[in-house]
Amino acid sequence: MAILIRRTEIEQREQKMLAPYAAFSAGSRGRVYPQPEHPLRTIYQRDRDRIVHSSAFRRMEYKTQVFLPHEGDHFRTRLTHTIDVAQISRTLARNLRLNEDLTEAVALVHDLGHTPFGHSGEDVLDELLRDSGGFNHNLQSLRVVDILEQRYPEHPGLNLSYEVREGIVKHETRFPVMHPDFDPDRRPTLEASLVDIADEIAYNAHDIDDGLRSGLITFDDIRDLSIWTDEDDSPLGGRGNQAGAAGDQTRYRLVRWLINRMTTDVLTETQRRIDAYGVVNSDTLRSATVRMSAYSDEMAEQVTELKAFLRSSLYHHPRLLERADRARDVVQALYDRFMDDPSLMPDRFQEMLLTEKKETVIADYIAGMTDRYAERVYGG
Repeated sequence: MAILIRRTEIEQREQKMLAPYAAFSAGSRGRVYPQPEHPLRTIYQRDRDRIVHSSAFRRMEYKTQVFLPHEGDHFRTRLTHTIDVAQISRTLARNLRLNEDLTEAVALVHDLGHTPFGHSGEDVLDELLRDSGGFNHNLQSLRVVDILEQRYPEHPGLNLSYEVREGIVKHETRFPVMHPDFDPDRRPTLEASLVDIADEIAYNAHDIDDGLRSGLITFDDIRDLSIWTDEDDSPLGGRGNQAGAAGDQTRYRLVRWLINRMTTDVLTETQRRIDAYGVVNSDTLRSATVRMSAYSDEMAEQVTELKAFLRSSLYHHPRLLERADRARDVVQALYDRFMDDPSLMPDRFQEMLLTEKKETVIADYIAGMTDRYAERVYGG
């Protein structure tokens, strides 16, 4: 007869196997609304499961990453990007002896608040809500899990753990996000910090992949980037060598190689920093003066060059800029329409108007839309 693995046994294993600065499930600061522990699953495992079962998570399947979902079955969506980030994050956490369950939960939740049409949709909502504090997809992700997901009669939201919610708020963006529940002077868990850099590894690699697949960029466009010209085992031929056939298998190999190289560099540099700065427990980690998860200096320069190339040659490609203009028109029109007549929104959002600002409720409704639903409402 099989013997079930109890939650307490998992927590005991964590104490024996994880690094002393890892986020132990038994040491979580808990939930906003206290509830009994599950007999078989740790707090972070339950968080992960709640995220995966949420409506917002499923909607990411039809939200843009770079290319619109209907443009091709093989381009990344916001959901497949999220799965990529979770996979890379778990690899990083496992090798550094951190809590994989917490890492995975933060990775799966980090883009839950993203708007339709990718960053184009976020930018226009941010402009429209400028007088009301703007719009930030990290804070929106927290709003989704704290308020907008209504799956339990006992409390609003998903009632996730403090550490997962902190990982959402302290996910690095262009502008720091402030929230009264979290001390801005304390670093998040190393698990959450790893998700930040895994996010960058994922989109750098798969944006190269999708860009090559789309034909908007070519192998010749990227051959001179130092991230591969400086390496002898590069799929594009190594130092000064322009050999290498352009094709699907070369593209697949390139993406594998790129993810492996960036991930290995982050593991090495993160462990170096942990040792160099004397991180021995969670307190020394949270009070550290520098970020622990990072690229080496050489890799950081190469990644900066790669990102600059993607920005100029892919994200600002005329074809994608044209789509961005269309996205802005759709989001602007929807916002104006609901501002003029909030009764056009579903009953639940109209009820929210009794306690929330109209601009906030409209942003909630629009941000939760998939690309295709936004287009349908826009054309209706």
